[in-house]
Amino acid sequence: MAIPAHYDALSALELVAIALLDVKGDWTWAALDALRKRDREELFAAAEQLLRSPSSRERARGAVLFAQAAGHDAKEHRERRARCAEALLAALPTEQAPPVLKAIGYTLGYLEDARALPALRALKDHPDARVREGVARGLMPHHNDSVALQTLMELSRDGDTSVREEVLSGLALKDEDEVDTPALRDAFLDRVSDEDSGIRADALVGLAKRKDPRVLVHLRHELERPPVEIAAIEAARYLEDASLLPLLLAVREAARPMDDAFEGAIDFAIEYLGGRAS
Repeated sequence: MAIPAHYDALSALELVAIALLDVKGDWTWAALDALRKRDREELFAAAEQLLRSPSSRERARGAVLFAQAAGHDAKEHRERRARCAEALLAALPTEQAPPVLKAIGYTLGYLEDARALPALRALKDHPDARVREGVARGLMPHHNDSVALQTLMELSRDGDTSVREEVLSGLALKDEDEVDTPALRDAFLDRVSDEDSGIRADALVGLAKRKDPRVLVHLRHELERPPVEIAAIEAARYLEDASLLPLLLAVREAARPMDDAFEGAIDFAIEYLGGRAS
């Protein structure tokens, strides 16, 4: 919906209050849209104030608001992003609420400040999975750091599906030239039999991007087990093994009718491997 005209007269804190009243309502989205247009310094001040609130819900919103206060360009807004990271890191040692710790982890990941690494790693064994998920998100931009990567690989074996999913989906996006170690490949291989189909598919993508031959038998098995994830289709394309063409064609036939995203992914994979999608 359009931003109501009277929102222009409201402060950032008042807009946040509206957003907190109705998490899924139209007025919430209008308030959030209005916040995006506010001066960064006003947002920073509001985020700082919220982070000191006795309400964990307000503190979590403040942690998220720092991402908006920081700006989008890491080079142009370097100083402001550093100030946001400093505020969050100062709050971290005394914060106990899992939703707030998760929000801090997410925002620190957005800010990509290396000073967050030791603080986040210290939370990797936190008893609440939401916090560990925030740690995974916070560490992901630092995958080239050996300690961060080691922590992410440890979290890839986490007992909570949401944590494993956060790690595997993030690492699967990284290409071989971004990060590639024997231990990382083994971590991907360890998850190709995960109980969650999305995690299995992401693990297959990670191995296929690195042309690891161990992935072929697992990828064949995944393509033979409906419903097939789009990520598994993409893994077949990344592996560039034409022997997978018959399986892809069979998947395409069995999936009819299919949504546009799935159809586009499988047609592209079939044609990429030298076949004809239609």
